[in-house]
Amino acid sequence: MSTEQSSGRGSEWQAAVAAQDAALERLAEAAARIDVDEAPRLPGGFAAGALAAGIKPSGRPDLSVVLVTTPEPASAAGTFTSNRVQAAPVRLSRAHLAATGGAPADGLPPHGTARAVVVTAGSANAATGPDGDADQLAIAGFLASAAGCAAEQTLHASTGLIGTRLPVERVAAGIASLVPAGLSATDTALAEVGRAMMTTDTRLKTASAVVALPAPGGTRRVRVSGVVKGVGMIHPGMATMIALVLTDATVAPGTLAALLRPAVALTFDQLSVDGDMSTNDTVLALASGAAGADPVEPGTPAAAELGAAIAAVCRSLARQQAADGEGATCRITCRVSGAVDLADARAVSRAVVRSSLVKAAVHGRDPNWGRIAAAAGSARRPDGSPVSVDPESLRITLAGTPVFAGAPLAFDAPSVSAAMAAPDVVVEVDLGMGRATGEAWGCDLTEAYVRENAEYAT
Repeated sequence: MSTEQSSGRGSEWQAAVAAQDAALERLAEAAARIDVDEAPRLPGGFAAGALAAGIKPSGRPDLSVVLVTTPEPASAAGTFTSNRVQAAPVRLSRAHLAATGGAPADGLPPHGTARAVVVTAGSANAATGPDGDADQLAIAGFLASAAGCAAEQTLHASTGLIGTRLPVERVAAGIASLVPAGLSATDTALAEVGRAMMTTDTRLKTASAVVALPAPGGTRRVRVSGVVKGVGMIHPGMATMIALVLTDATVAPGTLAALLRPAVALTFDQLSVDGDMSTNDTVLALASGAAGADPVEPGTPAAAELGAAIAAVCRSLARQQAADGEGATCRITCRVSGAVDLADARAVSRAVVRSSLVKAAVHGRDPNWGRIAAAAGSARRPDGSPVSVDPESLRITLAGTPVFAGAPLAFDAPSVSAAMAAPDVVVEVDLGMGRATGEAWGCDLTEAYVRENAEYAT
């Protein structure tokens, strides 16, 4: 950490930041070793399904439910948008997690227990006033009645046009048709959930990993799976999405929340498509305990392994989102090394992938590395302070070719341009000032993005 950044900060604060950085770096390394299958794999203890309830004008599936089938409700945790304008489903999910788990302690995300999750697509139910809140509460009642649980054990997520209310009668009829008879404990059902969540997405996004955790008499295979939607209005804090992360591990709500927070920080918070934050961002994690493994205790190797699996699944989902960004023709991956600390590394990588000039250059296959340098130098930490960037120490590699090392390097521009015509354009930035690393993902900026968002509401 630079002298400017640490000015006025005590040694205890600096030590805490260093410890947090080290923990996140260990998590990133552990997650990189986890094998991830980009396919829908429903963990034990859940049933799922989806149908067309008539929310989307297209008539495509737009209502999905995940139900916990174990005798006890699942542990649940969530991270949500930091936008001050928050949708009714976000506020209700926060309230229900607080009702079933109490006020989060030690800065943990909201957590509690849940029996059912409902996701609607086609209407955000955001900025809809008291009537929108009443609509969401009514939906909670319908879902609770169908699932045979208390309303507080339902969680909610919605996506679609801001300022539109949900058609409650249609949603209620859809829930009555779907729960429980229309749900199944199959991989296909989880895929149906992922597809019904989609709005401007062009393809299903799923990921799954398996780890061995201690269990009576040895170990048990524990699965972590996720589905996600969201390819526009994506920017860290968190990135705009609806993501469901399901596991059949046995883990208490507070422990699950402690594992979810750093996973989101390393993945979804490092994703930017267009620099706009939504009103509806929601990542929900549920743990059914159906695998029969021992309870995962904080600070144990089992917690580290489960946390790595959650982070690996979230990383895969975030990368899939970047690749499917609205109008995108390619993903941009920015890897930063040599930063003084993790906050600098993450800030620089985010600044590069969110730069409209970098995104436009990548779309045009233009090896204009000066835009990358400018983006790196403009990066800011979460508290608004500048990152530590020294132009003389800066090194930039674009699509595998070094282009800058404290001064411009000679390179064959046509060759680099050709290399940029790849599905994943990798930008490597070495700050040369420390040992911390970070990564972020985005996509190119295209005419198709402008057209799609110019006509979104009409």
